[in-house]
Amino acid sequence: MSALDWYLQINLKARHLRLLVTIDTYRNLTQVADVTHVTVPAVSKSLAELERGIGLTLFSRTAQGLVPTQYGDCLIRHAREMLTILHQARDELKALSSGTEGKIHIGMLPASASVLLPQALILLKQRSPGTNVMVTEGTTASLLPELWQGRLDLVVGRLPPPDTLGSFEEKELIEEPVTLMTGRHHPLARRKTVTWADLRPFPWILPPLGSILRDPLERALEAHDVPLTNNYIETLSVHVARAHLQISDFIAVMAGTPAGDSAQPLHTLPLSLPRLLRPAGVLWNRNRGLTPSAMLMVDCLGEVAERLKGEGIRVLAKAHVGA
Repeated sequence: MSALDWYLQINLKARHLRLLVTIDTYRNLTQVADVTHVTVPAVSKSLAELERGIGLTLFSRTAQGLVPTQYGDCLIRHAREMLTILHQARDELKALSSGTEGKIHIGMLPASASVLLPQALILLKQRSPGTNVMVTEGTTASLLPELWQGRLDLVVGRLPPPDTLGSFEEKELIEEPVTLMTGRHHPLARRKTVTWADLRPFPWILPPLGSILRDPLERALEAHDVPLTNNYIETLSVHVARAHLQISDFIAVMAGTPAGDSAQPLHTLPLSLPRLLRPAGVLWNRNRGLTPSAMLMVDCLGEVAERLKGEGIRVLAKAHVGA
């Protein structure tokens, strides 16, 4: 066994991991000493012992402070992952000892999971009242790194393109159509027929640049010769979009079937968009696996998705009969 193997397998401790992450965060020994409540010489000694034990220089001393070397970057990345795993183990042990059944950290893509996830949470709480959930809203760009690093157990929402999945496992849950929406008072809402050219004068509520829907939406509108004006609002918030449509002549693109909300009824424009996005679903890190609580959450999401599909079929059937 080499000295490096021996140190990593026998002598490396959680305090070393915390030291690495703290130094990487502050890059200054004085600040590290302040937040860890020890002296600067003690921090310096601990880092020197760690570097000596591993046999590699982890930080370069520069005028700007401590900067990780390539070896430091590597070990810091794994230190963050190991600390996350230890925190998860602590949370599960605390939950078991207190009689609860665990905690799930879920990332939610708000534009596409606003109906699916709340109903699944109701089902989860019916089956396991002791399982607690932390929900964080965000974009794909912000949530997937958190999922990869283990700070999230699941991400629920519109599935990203397959070439971005990497080490993630996915489960498709429900196909949600993308529709063009207005408020009930909008000039186009009073027309029996609407053409693509009718959209040109109106401002838009758009998903932000870089979001999953933005590029395919722009391509679809260009195909119908509907250039986007400079008069628009960008948001991923369904609530903001709904509220603004009630008081303006904006047009929004929304996933799912949001027109039937009794509190904020909307109008669906009778224009068909192609399939712009993948289905809504759930993602997890296949390299980490799922806790029993997270597995139960996936099951609840699947059951709610099947129920929503059935309700959608019934609604479509009624619409067809009444046509």
